Amino acid sequence: MDVGVIIAIVAVVVLLLWGILTYNGLVRRRNEVDNAWSQIDVQLKRRLDLIPNLVDTVKGYANFERSALEAVIAARSKVIAAPDTPAAKGEADLGLTGALRQLFALSEAYPDLKANTNFLSLQEELQNTESRIAYARQFYNDSVLRYVNAIQAFPAVVVAKSFGFGPREYFEAEDAAQQPPRVQL
Repeated sequence: MDVGVIIAIVAVVVLLLWGILTYNGLVRRRNEVDNAWSQIDVQLKRRLDLIPNLVDTVKGYANFERSALEAVIAARSKVIAAPDTPAAKGEADLGLTGALRQLFALSEAYPDLKANTNFLSLQEELQNTESRIAYARQFYNDSVLRYVNAIQAFPAVVVAKSFGFGPREYFEAEDAAQQPPRVQL
């Protein structure tokens, strides 16, 4: 065999191996993003499952602000109905987070409710879930960053464009979610 042919064959094999390894790496990163999104979804569903018990516990206090309960119920319904995208879930989640904060802030004015063990237990469980959601969001956004960096970096961008690897959305919370609720009694 001619040396030129051997060099050409080796170059093709190296290029083919590089393409396969790059493609597999991009698939692995895309799957990591999908897995991270499913972890957010699990925690959001967990919180949604806790809310009916919270509402039932609070309903027992006749003087409690009915509008706060209705806001939580409406916000929960919006989260359930929201499309399964980071932007849609993020917007619906923002409303639910605000409604829950309002509900917990109002509970401060009701000593009997604050002393109720079911309420305290649910409040603690929801706070733990909020921490898990925050962690899952951070992990998801980190996964998206790694994936987006991988599909935009040269020379992997060639493989990414050839096989249709597209960017993913970050799960971003609005600034309003970081502000404490305003309570008027």
